[in-house]
Amino acid sequence: MGILKEKFKHYYEDPRYTSLIDVGLFILLIISFHFLYLGWQALDYWPIKKAIDKLSLWSVEMVYGQACWVLEHVFNLDLTTDSVRRIIATPNNEGGWAWIGIAPECASLKQWLHWIFLMLIFPGPWKHKAWHIPAGLVIIEWTNVVRICGVLLMLIPWPDSFHLAHDYIFKVFFYFIIFVMWVIWVEVFVHPKRKKKAKQNQDINTQTTNI
Repeated sequence: MGILKEKFKHYYEDPRYTSLIDVGLFILLIISFHFLYLGWQALDYWPIKKAIDKLSLWSVEMVYGQACWVLEHVFNLDLTTDSVRRIIATPNNEGGWAWIGIAPECASLKQWLHWIFLMLIFPGPWKHKAWHIPAGLVIIEWTNVVRICGVLLMLIPWPDSFHLAHDYIFKVFFYFIIFVMWVIWVEVFVHPKRKKKAKQNQDINTQTTNI
């Protein structure tokens, strides 16, 4: 086990492999959490089901209110809403209705937990994790608002585009934002000294070559 750890450390400290290992670890953690979350769902969020239910309800109500505000005040849409079922509707371009319903699965809860899981396990200084994790949660929440608004806005000119918008465009966009936040973490907080040292070595080699 010690030999494997030393080999991993050797490859990880080699600039040729560092980025590849980082991306591999990111993918492994994302996929691992997905299946862990599915398993936890199957267990009905034992042993903190009541807390998760309350958090889920709160997150649904929050994203519903935020999406309504953005659609009304930023995009100036004429909305018809149902706060009980959390439905947001507006006339589409074909004389019908473009509408979406915000279910618990549409809230940011899973992505919040995804982000916390990723950041707690991934290497990096804890003094920066203390603010980077909460900042990421806020960004994820507003990314979800963009996702919900984006789906509804696409349904106005293209009423049959729900699955394209919901399952592909904005779901990919959601995880792309998480990936970007992770890249910032790795580039700015995990490897800054290593990158600085590599740059210094490169400058020395350049000076030596010029001499």
